[in-house]
Amino acid sequence: MKIAGLITEYNPFHNGHLYHIQKAKELTDADYLIVIMSGDFVQRGGPAILPKDVRTQMALQCGASLVLELPVRYATGSAEFFAFGAVSLLDALGCVDFLCFGSECGEIEKLLSLAQFLLEEPASFKEALQASLKSGLSYPAARKKAALQTLNDQALCNILNEPNNILGIEYLKALKRRKSPIRPLTIQRQGAHYHDAVPHETFSSASAIRKLFLSQGEDALSTLVGHVPKTVHLLCKEAYNIRFPVCSNDFSLLLKYRLLQETADSLVHWQDISSPLANRIIRCRDQFQNWEQFCELLKTKELTYTRISRALLHVCLEIPDPDKSVPPLYARILGFQKSATPLFSLLKKESRIPLITKLASAALTSKAAEDMLQEDVHSANLYESVVTDKFQRPFHNEYRQSIIRL
Repeated sequence: MKIAGLITEYNPFHNGHLYHIQKAKELTDADYLIVIMSGDFVQRGGPAILPKDVRTQMALQCGASLVLELPVRYATGSAEFFAFGAVSLLDALGCVDFLCFGSECGEIEKLLSLAQFLLEEPASFKEALQASLKSGLSYPAARKKAALQTLNDQALCNILNEPNNILGIEYLKALKRRKSPIRPLTIQRQGAHYHDAVPHETFSSASAIRKLFLSQGEDALSTLVGHVPKTVHLLCKEAYNIRFPVCSNDFSLLLKYRLLQETADSLVHWQDISSPLANRIIRCRDQFQNWEQFCELLKTKELTYTRISRALLHVCLEIPDPDKSVPPLYARILGFQKSATPLFSLLKKESRIPLITKLASAALTSKAAEDMLQEDVHSANLYESVVTDKFQRPFHNEYRQSIIRL
């Protein structure tokens, strides 16, 4: 039995994701695909545009065998922490043969070379990195500049310009650190650039699709015919104005309430909040209008919008600064295909962490695991609260959410 793993957000699912699934099956000849997916909040520092159960249905209808939720502390973390959590979860299952990820580069050897270099961090690189950071560059820009000064290879270092390349390198670093037997493969990204804000002919970016829904409303459904798989389009049509679209500004009042409870000293308790950022938040707090406006207000040359939004999200969700060496302590199942029964049997035998199929009966063995799960539950209930208020729908507690079975 061959098993491939994919690490995803599907925010929302589009043709590029379908291509990724199909290509992963082709390259690995896998019998089953396990998808690690962010829950209701994502790595760019905001809510997913669609609830996780709808996105799980999309994944299963388009070829995923099993969908597991990436705990929220990793799903909303930096690229390095996101990758650490997702790779550790796949590795702990004990039966995954391949990790297939998308990249702009499409060449695994070049990505492996950069991953090894960034893992080793030679002294000359560290010195150049610190100098670049002190000059006021953001961490991504400082890292690329330091790498170029150390390696003197412009073409190789240009790989660090692209978001999927950067995330892929973090996956490779995580695999190397864990000495995982999982074999990495990369699939070259097709069509639109990650940040493209307008639809592409066939492979539109998730950013462009989100922008369409938030700007055009229901008209976006007709615009997106052919840009997303037919089953995904149908699910979007069924859920529109009932459970989506959801955006950061929908959480503005929740965030303002949380910020009013904080001081500069208490803010640093939350994940990704540094002391300088905490002081800046408190100084600017009275100018808060909404989530997006406040991120723009706080943004500096050193701190990107996404970096700030992630930090504010951790305040809003009350996610404390975690021990970054602790991997996911359970595997929560969001959905599966009924044809994947043999995969279930293998997971029960090989997994080194508990499998959660029902929250109320989760067999966790440590307080750390219980705390991690409660972060997920609390975050999901906040998301559901906003959705039910926005669309005037009945509230469903996370403990009542059922696994999706297709």
